[in-house]
Amino acid sequence: MSTHRLWLATPLDAATMAELHRPAFEDAWPEEAFASLLSREEVFAILGAAGNDRMAQGLVLMRAVAGEAEVLTICVANDARREGIGQSLLIEACKIALARGADHLFLEVADTNLPATRLYHKLGFKTIGRRAAYYRQADNAADALVMRRELGQARPEEN
Repeated sequence: MSTHRLWLATPLDAATMAELHRPAFEDAWPEEAFASLLSREEVFAILGAAGNDRMAQGLVLMRAVAGEAEVLTICVANDARREGIGQSLLIEACKIALARGADHLFLEVADTNLPATRLYHKLGFKTIGRRAAYYRQADNAADALVMRRELGQARPEEN
């Protein structure tokens, strides 16, 4: 896996985050939503890029409160996928969530998003539930897989 540059986002990064989110999701979040979420104490985001690239190519937005953490959204730019940025973002997010007192990390993913599902399983997430027709996708709907990972257990790919 190549080296990735990761950094904590601030509300000033909201426009960049919205720009990354837009092509990844039909119901993309606007800049104002990212700025509002990042103003909350329990929310944090990490931006990432390949090598020394100065432009963000991926993001993960998380909430950590009351011993639990949740991935609110994660995406990687189309031209930067399959370079390990998403994995690097999630590994760093797990470390931060653990440092903030979270014991578990939850996320939801469309059951049709096989690359993401494979990554989550590789990083130790287990499917614990399903929400039928949760995601609207063009003319159909996809189920959401609810996934959970125990934090504090380093996996070989995280060292």
